[in-house]
Amino acid sequence: MDGLERLADDIRNAETVVAFTGAGISAPSGVPTFRGDDGVWERFDEGQFAYGRLQRDPAGFWDDRVDLQREMFDGEFEPNAAHEALAAMGRDGDLEAILTQNTDGLHGEAAASAREGTTDGENAGEATVLELHGNSQRVRCTDCGKRRDGEPIFERAAEGELPPTCDCGGVFKPDVVLFGEQLPGAVIQRARSLARESDVFLAIGSSLVVEPAASLPRLAASTGATVGIVNLESTPCDDIADIVSRADVTDALPRLRALVAE
Repeated sequence: MDGLERLADDIRNAETVVAFTGAGISAPSGVPTFRGDDGVWERFDEGQFAYGRLQRDPAGFWDDRVDLQREMFDGEFEPNAAHEALAAMGRDGDLEAILTQNTDGLHGEAAASAREGTTDGENAGEATVLELHGNSQRVRCTDCGKRRDGEPIFERAAEGELPPTCDCGGVFKPDVVLFGEQLPGAVIQRARSLARESDVFLAIGSSLVVEPAASLPRLAASTGATVGIVNLESTPCDDIADIVSRADVTDALPRLRALVAE
């Protein structure tokens, strides 16, 4: 019995299964990574995208942010087989939640696709998607807090409305955690609660070096969860994992889902 088979057995016997995902799950969809070889921060100065700059120089921030958004999302990105496998596990009732560091919204798209074509009774559930760092496809008003689809706002900025503003007069910001901002307390507290409650905790496509999210596998392990890591490179949490797979996520996750469904 290999690692994924053992992990599938644990998932079938678990009450609460939680997945934690990083950039490695979206890279096969063509979404650029921020760090590492050819990462986005090799071409952009990350310091220009801090919350302090948005407050100090909103027009300049948005001018640069339009360029960054084009670099990140100037293409048709779709959920890949790994996103789809997790969404199917949620639909089948085998996955409680997905905690993601990614801001691309692909887990939500995969969940929506998993719902399509089902009839009443076929859909056992849907995994909660907790976007720890926000969603780049939305914007939020810094005054009234209203959230909106980001595409028309980015178009307004690209056409010269710098900065783009809400109907209330407030400046929009990308609905992500910018440098200089803390993760929303309610979000990280919910993530930690899910990690503590999990019987199986899957860390997928993450280097597990960015805190506080990277501490979640250790938190899960400390309360007795089976920890499985699927990542091409080694991570600082390999030593506490019960199962480590160096497989491509687009191969490993569909196989894991099939094994669970057997």
